[in-house]
Amino acid sequence: MNFLAHAYLAGPLATDRIGGVIGDFVKGWLDPLPPGLDAGLAAGVMLHRRIDSFADSHAAFRRSRARVSAERRRVGGIMVDLFYDHFLARHWSQFSDEPLADFTTQTYRLIADYPEALPESFAPVFERMAAHDWMASYREVDNVAGALDRMAEHRLRRPNPLAGAGEELLRDYAGFEADFFEFVADARDFAASVRAARPGT
Repeated sequence: MNFLAHAYLAGPLATDRIGGVIGDFVKGWLDPLPPGLDAGLAAGVMLHRRIDSFADSHAAFRRSRARVSAERRRVGGIMVDLFYDHFLARHWSQFSDEPLADFTTQTYRLIADYPEALPESFAPVFERMAAHDWMASYREVDNVAGALDRMAEHRLRRPNPLAGAGEELLRDYAGFEADFFEFVADARDFAASVRAARPGT
């Protein structure tokens, strides 16, 4: 999952949402707690990791990865993560009564209130994310394509096949969309069950 899906699936708790967004940038063990990360944020990061594991084994997510062309298959997970954020943003009103712009603005504000918890590698990413509202921007296919191109240039070792990968969303748009709807319903239930099973809840 990418930033928007993780923020959404994290649920209402601020520390879960922050942990969901920063999760990919927190490396290694969470026990003992990494510097700057309190127990609540660590629980959010762990929720992020469990959602990622759930996605990797889910039939619809695996079906989406299989839709990716053979030459890009090794980065298919990254592509599907962005594609699913696109569908979540595009169909947001089906998942939340809160306007998407309000949700993303609140999410950026929550993260900004915990500067000591931001992994060093995430801080410059967050600055650009908040300034350009990446999460809401994913509703536009062109912005998804641009995000994939930026990842190809700046986040992955080169050479890699991610540049131009946005074209694959349009190539099988209806198929990816159907996979997304099947996946997100199960992912929402899974995330809620993880949160409910925590001690003291």
